[in-house]
Amino acid sequence: MENTNRNVFGLNGISGMLIATVLLLSILAVLTVCGIKAQQAVADKPYSIKDPQAIQMKDPAAASQKVIGK
Repeated sequence: MENTNRNVFGLNGISGMLIATVLLLSILAVLTVCGIKAQQAVADKPYSIKDPQAIQMKDPAAASQKVIGK
């Protein structure tokens, strides 16, 4: 039985590998650009505390208690 379906440039050959590589690299580039833009947008707007006296400190005694639920 001869194998006559060999196709080097089929989607499961070299061209398929190149298409998959280009697709993955383009996805990586898009996600990287989106991540950099998101970081730059957040870096321009730092947090500001409007009323620092209204911030409540956690009780250190309550923080050491552990509650195990059933």
